[in-house]
Amino acid sequence: MKLKEVDRTAMQAWSPAQNHPIYLATGTSAQQLDATFSTSASLEIFELDLSDPSLDMKSCATFSSSHRYHKLIWGPHKMDSKGNISGVLIAGGENGNIILYDPSKIITGDKEVVIAQNDKHTGPVRALDVNIFQTNLVASGANESEIYIWDLNNFATPMTPGAKTQPPEDISCIAWNRQVQHILASASPSGRATVWDLRKNEPIIKVSDHSNRMHCSGLAWHPDVATQMVLASEDDRLPVVQMWDLRFASSPLRVLENHARGILAIAWSMADPELLLSCGKDAKILCSNPNTGEVLYELPTSTQWCFDIQWCPRNPAVLSAASFDGRISVYSIMGGSTDGLRQKQVDKLSSSFGNLDPFGTGQPLPPLQIPQQTTPHSIVLPLKKPPKWIRRPVGASFSFGGKLVTFANVRAQPQPGAEQQPQPQHVFISQVVTEEELLCRSEQLQQAVQSQGFVGYCQRKVDAAQTEFERSVWSFLKVNFEDDSRGKYLELLGYRKEDLGKKLIKEEKQESEFLPAAGETFNISISGDIDGLITQALLTGNFESAVDLCLHDNRMADAIILAIAGGQELLARTQKKYFAKSQSKITRLITAVVMRNWKEIVESCDLKNWREALAAVLTYAKPDEFSALCDLLGTRLESEGDSLLQTQACLCYICAGNVEKLVACWTKAQDGSSPLSLQDLIEKVVILRKAVQLTQAMDANTVGVLLAEKMSQYANLLAAQGSIAAALAFLPESTNQPNIVQLRDRLCRAQGDAVSGQQESPRTPYERHQVSKGRPGPVAGHAQMPRAPAQQYYPHGENPPPPGFVMHGNVSPNVAAAQLPTSPGHMHTQVPPYPQPQRPQNGWNDPPALNRGPKKKKMPENFTPPVPITSPIMNPLGDQSQMLQQPSAPVPLSSQAPFPQPHLAGGQPFRGIQQPLGQPGMPPSFSKPHIEGAPGAPIGNTVQHVQSLPTEKITKKPIPDEHLILKTTFEDLIQRCLSSATDPQTKRKLDDASKRLEFLYDKLREQTLSPTIINGLHNIARSIETRNYSEGLTIHTHIVSTSNFSETSAFMPVLKVVLTQANKLGV
Repeated sequence: MKLKEVDRTAMQAWSPAQNHPIYLATGTSAQQLDATFSTSASLEIFELDLSDPSLDMKSCATFSSSHRYHKLIWGPHKMDSKGNISGVLIAGGENGNIILYDPSKIITGDKEVVIAQNDKHTGPVRALDVNIFQTNLVASGANESEIYIWDLNNFATPMTPGAKTQPPEDISCIAWNRQVQHILASASPSGRATVWDLRKNEPIIKVSDHSNRMHCSGLAWHPDVATQMVLASEDDRLPVVQMWDLRFASSPLRVLENHARGILAIAWSMADPELLLSCGKDAKILCSNPNTGEVLYELPTSTQWCFDIQWCPRNPAVLSAASFDGRISVYSIMGGSTDGLRQKQVDKLSSSFGNLDPFGTGQPLPPLQIPQQTTPHSIVLPLKKPPKWIRRPVGASFSFGGKLVTFANVRAQPQPGAEQQPQPQHVFISQVVTEEELLCRSEQLQQAVQSQGFVGYCQRKVDAAQTEFERSVWSFLKVNFEDDSRGKYLELLGYRKEDLGKKLIKEEKQESEFLPAAGETFNISISGDIDGLITQALLTGNFESAVDLCLHDNRMADAIILAIAGGQELLARTQKKYFAKSQSKITRLITAVVMRNWKEIVESCDLKNWREALAAVLTYAKPDEFSALCDLLGTRLESEGDSLLQTQACLCYICAGNVEKLVACWTKAQDGSSPLSLQDLIEKVVILRKAVQLTQAMDANTVGVLLAEKMSQYANLLAAQGSIAAALAFLPESTNQPNIVQLRDRLCRAQGDAVSGQQESPRTPYERHQVSKGRPGPVAGHAQMPRAPAQQYYPHGENPPPPGFVMHGNVSPNVAAAQLPTSPGHMHTQVPPYPQPQRPQNGWNDPPALNRGPKKKKMPENFTPPVPITSPIMNPLGDQSQMLQQPSAPVPLSSQAPFPQPHLAGGQPFRGIQQPLGQPGMPPSFSKPHIEGAPGAPIGNTVQHVQSLPTEKITKKPIPDEHLILKTTFEDLIQRCLSSATDPQTKRKLDDASKRLEFLYDKLREQTLSPTIINGLHNIARSIETRNYSEGLTIHTHIVSTSNFSETSAFMPVLKVVLTQANKLGV
């Protein structure tokens, strides 16, 4: 996009990068005339002000010169980093002269602006360049192969790089190397380029095209690679840019053929080596990538040729182009809109004519209307790729799950070679953990939930409590999991029945001394006083009058005793009258206890006595009203202004089992902003919910709104620390709050599971399951793929009958039979279709093929079928025809115990169950049975009977918690491979691997593997979680090469098969 333009037929030079503001110097071009045929010359300096929207550039100064120029450069000689000194302008004249100007004096308007000049050259000086390492060194080239090296500190005497090249020719281009300060290159129109070494003072290599049509019009060194340079040809027959590497100088490294006619000038960006400008006779200015030859940008130019183009050193996106139509244009390669510039041109055109009617009517003209275009906006697109200077050198961003994604655009050193491949850019993903204590406590909580060790967990919390209130809370939570929880609650409140019982015994001993002796006589008085009237009422059985007389005489105890004898109705009326007349301190308590009005105690007691009120509720309240009374007392405490009483309300809610109110009260009383404070709350909530589930049969999935919010905050916090599996386990699943549904979806995707709602939903932490140490397992939403077709299981303790088993002749019921030794762990067996003899295998896991028909044995006449053995898949033995027609269903994988394998009498092993080659769980001798007929049938004329042997149910040990991650990771990987595999043979390999890995799980149960192998397996599991299967294979190789073969041969080969298939499938 065009930014500025200057109407000058001139050479150009940008101010050095240190200089600010940015200046553009122009000198009248030699061998070019404008329309006026003027022979005057000038040197002008313009300021580039991009804040000004107009196309005009501000002219800072003009110096009338007696010289016209073939080349103009602006060197940074004697400039400091702040650009206080404007450097030096170096001009190449028509008559072999080189003139040095002081641009600062030109700007200030001084007359003496020439620093020095020298006319040692022959002919016009067309080539100039400044050494970027030693800015006082300037190279120049002219006719007759003249090349001089000038020292600006001693300008009178130049140096030569070596002897002149022969035959003599013009020097059209010259350039210093951008990496090595003593290397200089020159080129001539004949197409030859010479590289000079100033230390040796001689040319070291000459480069030329063999076609002899290469007329050099431009030369530039690679900004970064010292041995590479480009040459441009202005010959219309060969309009190319050749890229040469001096290490392979026999032919060009690359040829750019983007122009249709000869190229007049080139410029290589110092800010981005992948940007090379070129302008040609086809009136195009192209920005290409010299490494690939791709055109990245074509500047919108007119139909005029450009003879000079230059990048701006300070602003790398800006360039200038001088054309033969007498105009210097400034462009930006970053694109933009041309609508504003077009409107400004129209406004300028209108203002130049004025706003009056030219025909003398004196009426103002209407504003000039721009005809509407079909495209309302003219947008100039930028480069096809972002240039290097706007690329971020480094970058970092946090992603979900506590992942930190970083990158660094490290500049790689180019390697020698004919082709330069794009350097790979690395992105690093690291796990950031900032709350280690939180993760540790979360793991302890999960372990307590899995192991059901709540009492020990609460006791550890009591021991570690820092405050008395914290100790009380965990003590109350602990009581929920103990026997006689109400009695334990009373003890925590300071009331022990044993202590009270001891005090009562002492009082009874003292009162017993004053009791009247038994057998003494007493007087029955019927006098007219109160005692006589009471006596008469009692003698006549009028208990109601007797009670009234006792109450009238304030003899409360006598009244109560008599009311008991008078019946429940009289007792109730007497109690009311007693409570109405009594005014003692504990009357209301006695009233509530006797009347069973516990709500009165909770609602009316002084909150300073909340412990006593809670103790009364614990002692007397019925189970159906206990929780409500504790809630009521907690609500009263929470509504008080006293912060201490507000915190004590948590104990009431713990007794009530009200999780939601506990969350609200704890949040109000504690600082819930810190992660550890939230951890404190979650620990109490999880333990209390578990206690409520055990004691009150609460629905585990019922979660209140406030609790769901806190649990989602906690899950977010765990996810931010990288503990995705734990976060998914703690996240409530019974709520439809949008934020929780979204978080569950993100967690499932982060763990690589199916989206929640499509597959099995994630589990909550309140179910009993194993959670690994921060690594994802098969919980929380994994789609559990079936490992094999639907199969049926034999009941434990029963032997499956062999297919087609036939018994002949006499039977010996008392023949003792032995069991084959079985390997620990799972026994994988499969019943083949009957009958199925073996032949050599074609593939490592191919099923056996039939090579002959089965032999049928004749049934004896006196054959009596045995009692049928009922099992899930076998037919009664009497239905032999059906058994011959239908293959037996395969025996499934056992999850508990292997089937004992009986022997035939006489030591002949029972071969009723065949196993395909490669399956574990069977001795090698059982892989290829060599008997004929039905498997397990008697051989020859031997008539024997296999007695059903009593079997013992074998219970397998569980895999230790610290190694359970191995099983879940390997099984999960196999399921992912099975879901992605399409080849049946691959699926057979994976199914077989799943079965053979049971050997590994058995060794983990028995803990017979060495620590080295265990550590290696855990490293493999971690590499599987990060999808780095090549690293897993490397670890696998190391384990196999450094361990005992007999210890790993059963499972390490199939583990390698699984890793190889996962790497191949890319799961």
